[in-house]
Amino acid sequence: MRRVHINLIIAAIGSILAAGLFAVPAQAAPVICGKIDSTSIQGNKYIVQNNIWGADTAQCIDVDQAAAGFTITQAAHNKPTNGAPASYPSIFAGCHYTLCTTGSGLPMRADASGFGNLRTSVRMSYPSAGVWDAAYDIWFDPTPRTDGQNTGAEIMVWLNKQGSIQPVGSPVGTVSLAGGTWQVWFGNTGWNVISYVRTSATSSLDFAIDTFLADAISRGYAQRSWYLTSVQAGFEPWVGGTGLAVNAFSYTTSGGGTDTTPPTTPSGLTASGTTSSGTNLSWTASTDSGGSGLAGYDILRATGTGSFAQVGTSTTTSYADSGLSAATTYRYQVRARDGAGNLSPVSNTVSVTTSTGGGGGGCSAVGTVQNAWSNGYVVQPVTVTNTGTATKNGWTVTFTLPAGHTVTGSWNATLSVSGQTVTARNLSHNGTLAPGGSTTFGFQASRPNGNTQAPSGYSCS
Repeated sequence: MRRVHINLIIAAIGSILAAGLFAVPAQAAPVICGKIDSTSIQGNKYIVQNNIWGADTAQCIDVDQAAAGFTITQAAHNKPTNGAPASYPSIFAGCHYTLCTTGSGLPMRADASGFGNLRTSVRMSYPSAGVWDAAYDIWFDPTPRTDGQNTGAEIMVWLNKQGSIQPVGSPVGTVSLAGGTWQVWFGNTGWNVISYVRTSATSSLDFAIDTFLADAISRGYAQRSWYLTSVQAGFEPWVGGTGLAVNAFSYTTSGGGTDTTPPTTPSGLTASGTTSSGTNLSWTASTDSGGSGLAGYDILRATGTGSFAQVGTSTTTSYADSGLSAATTYRYQVRARDGAGNLSPVSNTVSVTTSTGGGGGGCSAVGTVQNAWSNGYVVQPVTVTNTGTATKNGWTVTFTLPAGHTVTGSWNATLSVSGQTVTARNLSHNGTLAPGGSTTFGFQASRPNGNTQAPSGYSCS
């Protein structure tokens, strides 16, 4: 009914124009009501889509050409809050199914030289009624896909929500990024879904795309070799939705933020617990005064006197490096990164030399799942056995957690996690093993509801 009304008005204006009374303003804002209707704005710089994918109820959005936004003017949704939302009305840059905007530079590999410059901002307003979330939807694919469903990762950034709704999957931690604290959720719906839910709601956000991607990569949920295909901002309504508005949206390929101040330099870098295949790094935290917030740290490593290269990231002030060669010298540095992509100077350099073979013979590790339930399990025991002919003084066990799994507790060993790699080291009372001797440790982990995978790849040194 609303669209018919608009068409009648346009026809009337056309009659008045024929009489030469006044001119029509350029780029009149359309109202979109069709389920999959969309319109390009600002010379196809952005596309606004109604995107009713989970319901058959009515929804209309009024597009704002000048400010690059829209307002939901009608929404008759009433979906159960324990299921999928009704729609995702949104504005985007890049390629989504068969629609591509102009000048976005997307798809772009996440390891491309210009990726760190990609930036986006949004301002939103919210009604007091309804059940909804206000969120970015940032899509990655293993290929430079310009049509169809992405199969890599979907990063959702929830600025606000109302009602008893939650992201796909289950919570896996918290992190401070882009000037706020976020609860991190992980699930899989045929592709990885990583959701960042702000612990205190906001109506605006300005950040570098790599801020959230780097954290997802550090957790093992995304890869640098994947391609960013689109950056979208909008709403997921379950009930109602009228009044939700994107007041302004931007996507830039050359930075564009006002924060040009890098974080302070990390200090006091030290290494401990070095074995034949790994070492533990720790340092004093950096601070950021530029306004975009501390996003994390890059770990740099050099072998011998070689050049430094990035080998990992961390959102805390520690990092466990594994997979090293025995009897080899490594040098490490750390630098901080903020939400605008600014990098600090590198820290002091620390050197370590790995041992020659694990302190007295080889060893093996075997893990047994003792108990499991829909969203968690206990591995007990992990049996560590000295398979050598000499006494072993100290052992290190590494294994791999499936994507979305998180260690929630452990006993009889010290555990550290880097991405999906877990490193377990002996305590003082169980590090010495006679030939043929063994000891055990255990741990508990959470996983996405219904996921039946278990840790694998146990190795010992």
